[in-house]
Amino acid sequence: MIEQTSIEHHIQRYIIGVLMYQKYARFRDMRPKNTDTNLYSYHLKLLQKRDYVVRTPEGYTLGKNGILYVDRVTTSTLKVRTQPKIIVMLVVQNSNGDVLLYRRERQPFTGLWTLPYGKLHLDDETLTAAAHREAREKLRHENNTIRHSGDCYIRIKDGQETIMSTLVHVFRMEADDLELDDRQKWIRPHKIADYELAPAVEKIIARSFFNDPYFFEEFEEAW
Repeated sequence: MIEQTSIEHHIQRYIIGVLMYQKYARFRDMRPKNTDTNLYSYHLKLLQKRDYVVRTPEGYTLGKNGILYVDRVTTSTLKVRTQPKIIVMLVVQNSNGDVLLYRRERQPFTGLWTLPYGKLHLDDETLTAAAHREAREKLRHENNTIRHSGDCYIRIKDGQETIMSTLVHVFRMEADDLELDDRQKWIRPHKIADYELAPAVEKIIARSFFNDPYFFEEFEEAW
């Protein structure tokens, strides 16, 4: 698993900042002005140890972790910027037309009802493969009827500030043989609004019922 944290020390940020804009740099080119050589060498070695910087015959350059890091930061501060979450979500119906909801057990939105979903993994080979994986993990079910029906973008706003954003790849599937636990429940479509729902869940369900070959929607919800 690749984990990225912000580089806090100003010498390390300076070194990364130099290598953001040139493929190779010499030792002296990356040293901040008026910085002790031993202190500079110490922080450069830390970056090398973490594979943020590597030394090559051509000079110093960004390592794999360094390249991944600069891909996620703002250019002005070199701080890791918050990224939208990407998930796959399942709209599951049985032969009676009921929709499967499940109750969240952790934050955010603990206790609210939502659709089965999970984050997209870096090693998921395709979106459809991710949806099948979530069906296995969340529903303990192998299903061959999964269909990518659309995408939607959900923004959660506190006043004018966007505090959460999620790109949702919506998949539809049919199943009658699920073994439900007390967190899951079949709900008649016209009764869904009676439940306390996570943001945009009712809108996603309603939109998926059009059975378009593919749809895209953007939803904005208040915090």
